[in-house]
Amino acid sequence: MTTSTGGDLAIVGARLRTLTGENETATALLIRDGRIAALGGDAEIRAAAETAGIEVRDLAGATVTPGLFDSHTHPHWAADVTAGVDLGGLGTIAEIREALAAEHARLPEGAWLRGWNLEYEPFEETGMRGDVLADAAPGRPVALVCYDLHTGLGTAPALAAAGIDGAREFDDASEIVVDADGTPTGELREPTAYQILFDAAPAPSHEVERDGLRDMFRRLAAAGLTGGAIMDGKDRTVELLAELEERGELDHRVTVHHWHAVGDTDEDVARVIAAKDRAGRLWDTGAIKLFSDGVIDTGTAWLHTVDACGDGRVPFWPSWERYAEVVRAYHDAGMLIATHAVGDYAVSRVLDVYATLPERPGVPFHSIEHLEVLADEDVEQLKGSGITASMQPLHMQWRAADHSDNWTVRLGPGRDATGYRVRSVLDAGVGVVLGSDWPVAQYDPRLGMAWARGRHTPGDPSAHVFEPEQRLTGEEALLAYTLWPARARGHEDRGTLAVGSVADLTVWGADPVEATPDELVETPIVLTVLEGRVIHEG
Repeated sequence: MTTSTGGDLAIVGARLRTLTGENETATALLIRDGRIAALGGDAEIRAAAETAGIEVRDLAGATVTPGLFDSHTHPHWAADVTAGVDLGGLGTIAEIREALAAEHARLPEGAWLRGWNLEYEPFEETGMRGDVLADAAPGRPVALVCYDLHTGLGTAPALAAAGIDGAREFDDASEIVVDADGTPTGELREPTAYQILFDAAPAPSHEVERDGLRDMFRRLAAAGLTGGAIMDGKDRTVELLAELEERGELDHRVTVHHWHAVGDTDEDVARVIAAKDRAGRLWDTGAIKLFSDGVIDTGTAWLHTVDACGDGRVPFWPSWERYAEVVRAYHDAGMLIATHAVGDYAVSRVLDVYATLPERPGVPFHSIEHLEVLADEDVEQLKGSGITASMQPLHMQWRAADHSDNWTVRLGPGRDATGYRVRSVLDAGVGVVLGSDWPVAQYDPRLGMAWARGRHTPGDPSAHVFEPEQRLTGEEALLAYTLWPARARGHEDRGTLAVGSVADLTVWGADPVEATPDELVETPIVLTVLEGRVIHEG
């Protein structure tokens, strides 16, 4: 990783994807004080740079695009969650036990064993139970979280350390799952429940937490990302961002969506609103994240009709009227609201609430996050709503061509075709932005774009294509990571290569629009540039 100082740079010898419809023949650009000062031919820009004593990078045929922005991500959370053992791709309980046993042997006595990326399919016969894993790490607290961050799993020592000894009532739809006799099984549904478990584990030091977030941002830069919307913001997140920027170690442009919990009071809302204008050079905080439902896999998504297990008709909020009150308060305060809505009915009900909000001239409208399944009537309701649809087609990676995956089975026969309808949403005139939901799915935007365009496993042209009619074009996928998220947040100086635009750039080894989805995931990231600073060099 190479980090330059200052914000002046010249790039020549490149193809520029300006996304403005202008300067399409330009091959070079000049950056002064973190902003694009000129676009033109190589000789012109080189001469201007040399006169001003500015470094010139000859990129010999690379393609420059505006910097990529992940519209739904959790880097602060990920820095903590991914500190454990990665259980992704382990398809049986025996494989999971083997991985936990190896980690158990490595850890010192008394340490907690943490794991992430756990999948649901291995537990189809037993149910999500901690006791089926207990012998992998005898006596040691084991705390795991599923890949979607909606379910935790703990063994008996971990549950005991956290004081989890029975069912509890929560303000939201979270649940400590118990047996018939009231004994916890180890399954903890939704964050309010499983956070009790993880809060009991030893916390990292301030320095470890801060440096972990710094290093996480640098990992994102290596994949071409220059910024993102943090969807689980808290006061601690803001404090760390401010400290990193003060230390000159913040290499990411961030919007922090404060996570509003269902149980938050009017006083909590007022406190968040009072701090809404807190910002730095590279970060701001005037945004909110709420949940309307959970996920398909656990039966907590809010659906028009019940799923195959008879679930799916319960919202995350005991009082939907309270959700509407909270949304109105944040709306009136001028904040940008993002609401998680996976189920089709959840999308419809959120749209109902958003439709009651008064206009705010000059202020961008709100988003719905995921829109994972949509009935035709929901697509119709989206028309003219003014919302931004923040979607993640790469979450289709857990689907199976034979319909045997947990998501499809749980949703019910024939309903998988209503999933990830990004083309339908776009054709309905709705603004679309793409993201990863990292660490739910991989943060690499090349994967995100490839799934949106190909709707099959990237790198395998023979792989099954899910709903091919829902594919995006190469240009649309790029726009959904650049210009469209900038516009959705009201930024006129981001998401394009134009004079006056912020010089956040992603430099590719080949044109990401012309590359096939299968080629895209292997396309090198040559440079990642933030405000004219090279924050990654491949």
